[in-house]
Amino acid sequence: MKKPKPRPAFKTEAEERKFRETHDSSDYVDWSKAGRVRFPNLKPSTTAISIRLPLGLLEQIKIAANKRDVPYQSLIKMWLAEKVG
Repeated sequence: MKKPKPRPAFKTEAEERKFRETHDSSDYVDWSKAGRVRFPNLKPSTTAISIRLPLGLLEQIKIAANKRDVPYQSLIKMWLAEKVG
């Protein structure tokens, strides 16, 4: 196996993401030396959004969340994940 190229330094996460989308990692990593790792405290990053809902719809969502004993925003996220995923 050839010696891996040195990995470039990135100023932002977006810059690194763009690089990784357009370059083959096998040029920069010796995968034969790779091992398993665990990230027990890793949480997915989230972004706050603003959404306008009719008051009646929001109340129905809150009632449904209350019946399930979950926060209404968590219920909305669960429903969105079910529909999209």
